Amino acid sequence: MNFQQLRSVRETVRQGFNLTEVALVLHTSQPGVSRQIRELEEELGVEIFVRAGKRLTGLTPPGEVVLPIVERLLVEADNLRRAGADFAAQDRGTLTIAATHSQARYALPPAVRDFRATHPDVVLQLHQGSPRQVAQMLLDGEADIGIATEALAGYEALVALPCYSWSHAVVVPRGHVLAQEADRGVVLTLPRLAEFPLITYEGGYTGRSHIDEAFARHALVPNVVLAAMDADVIKTYVELGMGVGLVASIAYDEARDAGLRAIDARHLFATNMTRLALRRGAYLRRYAYEFIRCFAPPLTPELIGQAMASAEGSRFEI
Repeated sequence: MNFQQLRSVRETVRQGFNLTEVALVLHTSQPGVSRQIRELEEELGVEIFVRAGKRLTGLTPPGEVVLPIVERLLVEADNLRRAGADFAAQDRGTLTIAATHSQARYALPPAVRDFRATHPDVVLQLHQGSPRQVAQMLLDGEADIGIATEALAGYEALVALPCYSWSHAVVVPRGHVLAQEADRGVVLTLPRLAEFPLITYEGGYTGRSHIDEAFARHALVPNVVLAAMDADVIKTYVELGMGVGLVASIAYDEARDAGLRAIDARHLFATNMTRLALRRGAYLRRYAYEFIRCFAPPLTPELIGQAMASAEGSRFEI
């Protein structure tokens, strides 16, 4: 048994049983992948994959049992390499952060700045994607830390820790009727907001579910004329007069967004929670804990250790 056999099994499942794709990912040949799989099956005495001729089409019942063990062995092998590198290289290495657009643009910059000031020899890699893509990058071992508002707490193989709560804000051009009403002390209501075309996040991004839920509770159908992943895109089209924007409150900067006015909407929509996620069982190098401290000071190494040791499927709260 060797790690190349284990990688061949894992990657075959990840690539939808397409051995051509597996060979490309593992930088080998398709016959080589087939041989690695067959040799492992012969050693174990069971078939891991269902076959239709020469094609693999799924996992056998023994394969369903074997796959999680293969995943754990490869995770621990990766942990072993990381542990060795941690002691050999001290504060040198690479730290990969996966985050949504809003987190990367508005929440992460201060943490990145502070971390770089104390760890200049650590290369930071920042990958952006949807909450589900962030989760998948963690599960696939492509990222060390994931940061997003939605989806992360829904994966048993991830430990999702609460970082900070935030609310939405309504953004309109200066001089807009809603801005004038806010200046007169008129409290914005959902029925009033529903009278305007809205520009906000795509489904699954930055608390969009709480926006939809609020309108549904009041039996209102919002007129969403544009949905985007990025708050800067939303604000651009608000400035063009296409509609009223709904963004994360942290996405509004009075100095940068001089042409816009923000109206507090925390009374209209449920509070959102940004979470930091880690792959359960993964080894974190010391500088990873330092980055987490820069981003979310309450998340101490001791608390992270407790969360990583908690039972799968449990939600860890501070």
